[in-house]
Amino acid sequence: MPRPRTIVSRLAPAAAVAAAAVALAGCSSGGADPAATETASGGVTLEQVQEAGTLVVGTEGTYSPFSFHQDGAGELTGYDVEIITAVAGELGVEVEFQETQWDALFAALDSGRIDVIANQVSITPERLERYEFSEPYTYSPGVLVVAEDSDIQSFDDLSGRVSAQSLTSNWAEVATEAGAQVEEVEGFAQAAELLRAGRVDATVNDRLTFLDYETAQGGETGLRVAAETDDTSENAFAFRAGSETLVAAIDEALASLAADGTLAEISATYFGEDVSQP
Repeated sequence: MPRPRTIVSRLAPAAAVAAAAVALAGCSSGGADPAATETASGGVTLEQVQEAGTLVVGTEGTYSPFSFHQDGAGELTGYDVEIITAVAGELGVEVEFQETQWDALFAALDSGRIDVIANQVSITPERLERYEFSEPYTYSPGVLVVAEDSDIQSFDDLSGRVSAQSLTSNWAEVATEAGAQVEEVEGFAQAAELLRAGRVDATVNDRLTFLDYETAQGGETGLRVAAETDDTSENAFAFRAGSETLVAAIDEALASLAADGTLAEISATYFGEDVSQP
């Protein structure tokens, strides 16, 4: 089927402010979700979406490389945007994006303003108690990143070393538990620069972040992955409870897109390899 036309719109300011009142703790990769103050009755079915001819998708629009506007303007693009657009094409419907802050996305889902969230939502036990999820389309373990000539080979080797970490991330805790002294940074790019300059010994983050950085640098980073965590984050599309028929159809679409190589192709565009498979 032809890929659908992308319709980009934004939540009205009043709706966004109301949604922010039920802000979600943490970022896309963690945290439980508090109860929303406004809840739509039931989920949305495949039949309803096909009758409407549109799948309404909530996403941030400021979360590169997953959902963003190139150079801060222009058409909405990104890994998640391309995948959900391809999924909508498999369903034979158009896709309408509603952009809002992360903290307001679940409120928009609960209230029925959107049908699905496409924004690297991690599947957690807390979220499974309340929401439906598709099969994962992104898999990402944590990684220990070091300079190419470093003697660090495992998390055990972090003991007594200095690891550059954002203190607002759970990766700082991982580094600390491995025995590292943490030097605070604002994000991965700053951590990478300190590593390249030899001012720190390592940094811990998720694999997607490292692959995105590596792709942006043209593959020449002077850094390598020394080890991966045992736990892997699985990210999927999130739906209101009661959306089983829509979830099943989207799972079929994802399987078809995996089989014909579309998911791998989209993944390679943004990360240089296939992160849509475990």
